[in-house]
Amino acid sequence: MHRRLFLVFALSWPVLGSAQALDAILPELTIYSPRVANQEPTATFAMPISALRFEPRVDLQSRNFAETQADVTIRGGIFENTGFSVGANSLFDPQTGHYFAEIPIAPAMLRAPEIKTGADLAFHSTNATSGAVSYQWRPIRSAGMASIGGGEYGLTTAEFYQGFSRPIDGTTNRVGADVAWAHSDSDGSIRYGDHVLDRFNARVQRVSTNSQTDLFVGYQKKFYGWPNMYTPFNSNESEDLHTLLVAFNHRTELGGGDFAELGAYYRRNEDDYAFNRFAPVGPIHPFQHTTWVRGVAANGRATTGEVAWNLRGELLADELESTSLTFGRYHTRSIAKFAVVPERTWSMPEGAVVRVKAGATYDDTNRNGGVVSPLFELAREQAGAFADRIYLSYAQTTQVPTYTALNSNPAAGLFRGNPNLGRERSRNLELGVSGKYVGWTTQAAAFYREDDQLVDWTFKRGVTARSANPVNIATTGVEIVATRTWSQCDLVIGYTWLTKDSDYLGAPVDASFYALNYPRHRITAAIVARLSRDLELRVDNEIRFEAANLLRTTGGSDALLTTIGLSYRPPAWHRVRLSVQADNLWDSDFQQIPSVPAARRQISGRVAYSW
Repeated sequence: MHRRLFLVFALSWPVLGSAQALDAILPELTIYSPRVANQEPTATFAMPISALRFEPRVDLQSRNFAETQADVTIRGGIFENTGFSVGANSLFDPQTGHYFAEIPIAPAMLRAPEIKTGADLAFHSTNATSGAVSYQWRPIRSAGMASIGGGEYGLTTAEFYQGFSRPIDGTTNRVGADVAWAHSDSDGSIRYGDHVLDRFNARVQRVSTNSQTDLFVGYQKKFYGWPNMYTPFNSNESEDLHTLLVAFNHRTELGGGDFAELGAYYRRNEDDYAFNRFAPVGPIHPFQHTTWVRGVAANGRATTGEVAWNLRGELLADELESTSLTFGRYHTRSIAKFAVVPERTWSMPEGAVVRVKAGATYDDTNRNGGVVSPLFELAREQAGAFADRIYLSYAQTTQVPTYTALNSNPAAGLFRGNPNLGRERSRNLELGVSGKYVGWTTQAAAFYREDDQLVDWTFKRGVTARSANPVNIATTGVEIVATRTWSQCDLVIGYTWLTKDSDYLGAPVDASFYALNYPRHRITAAIVARLSRDLELRVDNEIRFEAANLLRTTGGSDALLTTIGLSYRPPAWHRVRLSVQADNLWDSDFQQIPSVPAARRQISGRVAYSW
């Protein structure tokens, strides 16, 4: 592994490319994340989750490839501890956290994702305890892009985006609309790992000097297969997902950092899961689920005198229909969250300021009792200093379980649920710093998090099922992200160290699929190399030293995962971009999720034209 890592750095280090040069060459449409080198996936078209695969502060564990199905974890949490938001609204799926990232929005319509943890998480997100991924709507401009591609294993891809924007009556106000379509299909890098994916989007927008309003509708359908996708029982499993999202968002900037934001959405997710895709199943499949979520949310910041009031409220209502999740106590639920966090700032010598936030959040549902959670943050900020921000924060967050854990049969079947699972609580204490030193921009944090009654899926020898069990778990960690830009290079390095102490409260557990599936050490390195004005090399690397897990059957506990891409813009046709990309360059068989086979090395090419 170490020889392979040296080879990647030896090829890339002398000829890296600056972020400024990157922005000048690549259309704005393709900048999905400034901390990931390869902006497009190898095996399909780009989705919001694509920007998270090598994100230093996010651990993405995929089945097949990330865009088919992937569990998104932050700071050692599990897939159901992670929240997602677009604009003011928290998006989620009440059936299972495996579908939290089913967000049918073209990345060209979104700004780069922000990772929320600690006090930011407690204020901005609903029903998440370890971290959240936050997206904002991107202003529309008159531009377009079309691409086609293909590769190994019968892969074909195609994508189209068009935006229109025009001023209103000669003012600075603008109205716009954009549409997007994408498709990919493949036989898969292993047998029965095929997929067919489609996405359709449309949006209208109004922008003024201090506000932006967006109305969006998106639909995505995904069929994909993968052996042992969710179970370690040697079966060829498949998913057929259909996701509809209708969303509204309005944000007004009030000056001085104050703002008001309002959002609403409707989401429907239809899931047809097959444990054995070739078994005769009669008129209906045994695992069919449909969920609905309706939500409204409001965020704001208002300054009165010397105090700034940070305010947030969100209401969510969910519903489940299922052929198998029928053993729980309910199938509808409402969720509410309110947050009030006053903020005060004091000026200090040499231009420094001290900022204090102290408030509380309130979470409630009509199925569980409500809980008040404290939130506190003390920060010292000084622009241009070696450490431009130092902070200490403490926050409690809570969430309620999903229906797969609550309503699965507790005594039989592949997935054993528990209708008595209650509210999960998490307490997070952290110390962090950010700043600049000899050209490096860095941020670092050390944290300690206690999770009580976290719902994990566990394995017991001799039982052909996975079971939902509560666990009390303490996680200690350090995360560091460092960025450096030279005249010809851009480098982003991330490092995370984690350790855990768990107590399954007497439950018979031999192994954990999720809570104890984590890297003790994880290193990422994103490198952009500008070989010439028209030729660009991009390399993403991830090194993992994984905690031992008896469910992991191949690939060992250590891994080096690399994606490498090369793109060329012919000087005579600079709107054309030719690219080739290889995923899993070293053909690693490391199982990111225990017992789930790894995708093999895959090479694909793409031709894109932008206007």
